[in-house]
Amino acid sequence: MTTSGQSLFEQHQDLLSDAIAACRTRSFFSGYVESPSGKLHPDGAAQAGKDRFDAQLGRPFALEQPGEIGRTGLEISPYTQEALGIDYPKIDVDTAFLKARSAMPGWRKASIEERAGVCLEMTKALESQSFENAHATMHTAGQSFLMAFSGSGANALDRGLEAIAYAYRAMNDIPGEASWTKSFGRAGEVTLEKSYRLCPRGVAVVVCCATFPLWNAYPALFANLMTANPVILKPHPNGILPVAMMARTCRRVLEKAGFDPNLVLLAADTADAPVTIDLVNHPDCAIIDYTGSQRFGAWIEKNCAEKLIYTETAGCNAVVIHSTEDIDGLTNGLANCLAGFSAQMCTTPQNIHISAEGVDTNQGRLSFEEFRERLVDAIKARTSLGEKAAGLCGAVQSPTSLDIMEDLKQRIAGHGRIALDTRPYHHPEFPKARTATPLVLEVDADAGALYQEEHFAPVSFLIREENAEAALANAVANARQFGAIASYLYASDPAFLAQGKDAFVEAGASLWCNMTVPMPINFAAAYSDFHVTGLNPAGNACLTDLAFVANRFRIVQFREPKVFDGEPHAS
Repeated sequence: MTTSGQSLFEQHQDLLSDAIAACRTRSFFSGYVESPSGKLHPDGAAQAGKDRFDAQLGRPFALEQPGEIGRTGLEISPYTQEALGIDYPKIDVDTAFLKARSAMPGWRKASIEERAGVCLEMTKALESQSFENAHATMHTAGQSFLMAFSGSGANALDRGLEAIAYAYRAMNDIPGEASWTKSFGRAGEVTLEKSYRLCPRGVAVVVCCATFPLWNAYPALFANLMTANPVILKPHPNGILPVAMMARTCRRVLEKAGFDPNLVLLAADTADAPVTIDLVNHPDCAIIDYTGSQRFGAWIEKNCAEKLIYTETAGCNAVVIHSTEDIDGLTNGLANCLAGFSAQMCTTPQNIHISAEGVDTNQGRLSFEEFRERLVDAIKARTSLGEKAAGLCGAVQSPTSLDIMEDLKQRIAGHGRIALDTRPYHHPEFPKARTATPLVLEVDADAGALYQEEHFAPVSFLIREENAEAALANAVANARQFGAIASYLYASDPAFLAQGKDAFVEAGASLWCNMTVPMPINFAAAYSDFHVTGLNPAGNACLTDLAFVANRFRIVQFREPKVFDGEPHAS
């Protein structure tokens, strides 16, 4: 109980109810403040968050957890290209699992409402550090400040709350007890008393990605905690700070609520001394939540098949352009998307399939070349000024992305041409920032060796197809074989639009149609958008549906004859 006499669940019950309602209606809802505007936060909150981030630089990260066997961490800011100078506890893997398992019994015995109350309290505590988290995310992932505040703050927390809501629904679908009566003919009628206990699967390892450290981590964390599974958080080696802050906050909330803080542990590492395989291969690892490359995701699915695995990896996100009633909305939206966060979002399109015959638009028929020039001009307009480019593009998280683009520029020879070359832009606040404007490559459809894999860099392919039907068929085939998280179709012809929807359904790929509205076309909304289908190689799990939570707990039941007047009932 709190000092006000209300339990944590009672304090946050309205928030949970609103989230559950939003999941049912798929309507807009946000439980957290999405904007950093000073009008929406206490006076001085923004500066205090920045000061806390600055004060952490060059110092050990304070996190009291068991099994520390040294210090680790070597994060480099994409904005300054200098080390953050922060080190974290290096944890002994066996000790981590031992302590996590030891924390399970008390948490398992807590009611669904108690666990929900604690998890909801965690989300509010995490929201209170949104400004500090935004700077931590900027200088590890490379996001712009606004994206780091909203996308890795409120939007990510909404995905976490969404998982809490689905887990609460799934577990409350099972009654605690039941009375069962059946006639067995001449033997008489039998009444049994039955009771049901929800049991966790075991310790979960949550492997976080580099560019959005918390967007997948929050839902995995809360899906596991709600279903009574302890969590070991494994951040990307260059994205430790946001995850470490999350771990510390969650541990504090757990301890204050009277639970063992070792329900949440951090396993930080470096690229030169990785710990992920030791974690996922550990015999006490029961659940794996993985976000990252398709190659390592496939390795986990193959080598850890006896465990419960949830993956989001990568795919060849496609745009199919047949026709449009708003060519300016199409090119502007697509240009924003290709430049947004330097194309480092899992919903960013890469392959743009266009008929060699051209595109019918509200401004007349455009040839392939005319469409190309419009798109190139729209991208240039957004990246020509440093301040505008900075807010849209952010920084490139890894130098590997720059290497990818240079390699593709060499490989394009003989297969196509560079429609728009990439260049670094000058960031007005961080002159040493690692930056790159979009690279656009023009290829024929038979150059599949170039575009039939995800290139994690600001690069896209304009693919010249024989006709619109061939464009649709190629995009769908790639989604089916190589995976797709988000696909896009522009068609003013209702028959072709319907054909496209049916084709992408067969590939198990979600499709966003005629996105010419003034919003980021690749924005994924919690409570409304199902993120990843689990039906193609881009991942086997979905954020968020009942399947994301329901298998994280199992049911053990008890039954015994009902006693009447001291005797079992049978009449």
